[in-house]
Order: sequence, then C-alpha cells, then structure tokens
Amino acid sequence: MAMAQMASKLARRVMGTETPVMVQMQELLRGATDVISLAQGVVHWQPPEEALSKIKIIVDEPSTSQYGADEGLPELREALLEKLKRENKLYSSSVMVTAGANQAYVNVVLTLCDPGDRVVLFVPYYFNAFMAYQMTGVTDIVLGPSDSDLHPDADWLEKLLQNKDPKKIPKVVSIVNPGNPSGTYVPEPLLKRISEMCREAGSWLIVDNTYEYFMYDDCKHACIEGDHIINIFSFSKAHGMMGWRVGYIAYPAGVVGMGAQLLKVQDNIPICASIIGQKLALAALQVGPEWVLERVQRLGKNREVLLEALSPLGQGAVKGGEGAIYLWAQLPKDKATNEVADDVAVVRWLVKRHGVSVIPGSASGGAGFIRISYGGLTQEKCHIAAARLNKGLQELVDHGMV
Repeated sequence: MAMAQMASKLARRVMGTETPVMVQMQELLRGATDVISLAQGVVHWQPPEEALSKIKIIVDEPSTSQYGADEGLPELREALLEKLKRENKLYSSSVMVTAGANQAYVNVVLTLCDPGDRVVLFVPYYFNAFMAYQMTGVTDIVLGPSDSDLHPDADWLEKLLQNKDPKKIPKVVSIVNPGNPSGTYVPEPLLKRISEMCREAGSWLIVDNTYEYFMYDDCKHACIEGDHIINIFSFSKAHGMMGWRVGYIAYPAGVVGMGAQLLKVQDNIPICASIIGQKLALAALQVGPEWVLERVQRLGKNREVLLEALSPLGQGAVKGGEGAIYLWAQLPKDKATNEVADDVAVVRWLVKRHGVSVIPGSASGGAGFIRISYGGLTQEKCHIAAARLNKGLQELVDHGMV
C-alpha cells in the first residue's frame, strides 16, 4: 500500500512524458539473438584515429579529472566559434558546450519556456524534442503538418503566427535540419522564410543541426542566425562520438543575459561536459570536415541498398532521405481492417520473425510509418539487414503479419 501511495506522488510532468522509444526498443531486443538493427540513430565509425591518439596521452593529466568551465573549455569554444564562422556562416553567436545535443536542447527549453507556453513541432517530429517539452511542463505542444515532401508547412505556420490572440502565438518553433526521423532537409529559402515569420511574430526558432554534414544528391545544408534563433550542433554522429556526449549551442550574442541564464541550467545538470570528451572534440575538429564528408559519402551506398529493400511498399511510400541517416516509409494498410497499420506491432513482428529492427513511426507522431536508420552498419552488414527487411516487407504486403 505504501509503495502504491508513493508511486502516486511521482511528478505528473514526468509521469506524463512519453517512454523513450529507444528504451522500448532495448526492452524488445533484450535476449533476442541474431537481430540486425536499423533502429538507433548511430554511425558505424569511431572518432578519427589521429584525435584518439592525442587523447590517449592526456588521460593521466590532472586537468582531465577536474571540473572545467561550465560553458566549455576555452580552447574548444574558440575553435567552435571559428568553425561556425567558416562552415556555417554564423558570425554573431556565442557558444556553450553541452553533454550532447539532447542535453543542449533541454538547456534551451528550460531557458526559454515556462509551463503554459505554446511550442510548435512539425510531424514527424524528433521524439526526444517532444519529450523535452513534456518533462519540463510545457504541455501546449502544437503539432504542425509537413507538406508532401515532408518540409515544414510554412503556409500553415504563417497563419498560426499571425493569430490575433497573442496567447496563441507560439513561444518556440522547432525544426531539425536535416530531419530526424525523416531525413528531409530544409532548403535555405524555406529556412529563411520560417525565420522571418518567427522574427515578426516574436517567436524563438530552434534549429537542430545534428546532421549538418549528412547531405546527399547535391543538397547543401545552410544555417541562419538572428536574435531570435538558436542553433544546436553535435559531435556524436559526424565524428562517431555517440558515447563521448559532446554537443554545443550557438545562441545569439546580442541577447543580453541569455548566456547567464543558460549557465544556470548547465551548472545544475552536468556542470560541464566531460573534459576528456571536450578534448577529443577539439582534436576531431582539427582533423577537419573532409574526414567526416568522406564517410558520409560512403553512407550513400547504404541508403541506396535500403531504398531498394523498401520497394515492396510501392512507389511513393518512402519519403525523405536527402540528408541525415534516415528513411521514412509508409506501411501498407492492415489487411484485415483496411485501417492504418499498427506500426508498433509491425516493428515487433519484424524483430521476431525476420531478425531486423526499425523504429515505429508513431513515436514521432506518424502512425503507420517506420523510421529506418542506415548509419550504424558497414556496407556488408547493411546488405544483410536490407535483405531481411525486404523479405519481411514483401511478406507483409502479400500476406500480412503471419
């Protein structure tokens, strides 16, 4: 009885937060053998060997075991400011180093939003961004539509931002470019249009640029800045540093006091990102972007293999894929009911019957879809996973889940 009573006293904002889909996947795969993952958003490479070599010789340095400046090592922040100017054309931003891009996002949400504020995410949305609002008490989450190309629907957003009732104007508009889970990138003209609309409405625009280097088909990633824009970046995917947990926030230097408010949040969560992780990030930056781009180019072959594997779903079923490491695919309707497919059930079926895992689209607001991640496998392993996925989807189309 006492245990039940105490359970009822857990925080409502956290109890009401979605269970992380990756935790659900880990539970599904626990004990399973011979399952190949096309689920988690990771890359198969390690950090640059040149960078790792530098880190190996400083493990024993006393400074590696000490706290660092909350906002990040000065030498890393200086290098990041140079990178932002050189690669991203961001000239008026300050930088805070965080324990990954997810923590960066939570820092920003806590700094910008109060319970009761309205925020906008576009479907399909990044599930951890959705959770960040839920667990901080921001429950007025408006899910905006995407157009047929999975770009944020700017016409819909324009109408929302021009609402005559100021309480209905969102405090924050958030996008991922290129997208997770869709792999769709936001072209620069559309990004500028969204930015200008947010500026006029007095709304913040958060842009998650985690996959800035992951672009295909001659698409080019672009960043923009302004006093209403916050850009988030990550070392995790580009440099194979998922477990090192290093990301960073580029926030407008002209907004008085913003850095001080971000520091309050930072000091109460990680204090600072791990020192050895930051030193590895600096060494990885010094290797240069060409190292990353070479590996991303090879991933294009994985993408082609999986596009072919998804062919049983029919023409037009697969969306996105211009960037990032994801494809977004619509499942066939349930044969028995002719209703939208139960994507969670399909995911479980693919694991148990065909030995391959993907992410259910409902975790991102897209019931009846699946997210396929192709970054975590070598080409050889990707071919094996693709064959399993193809076989499973063909069976699903022909006979349903049997």
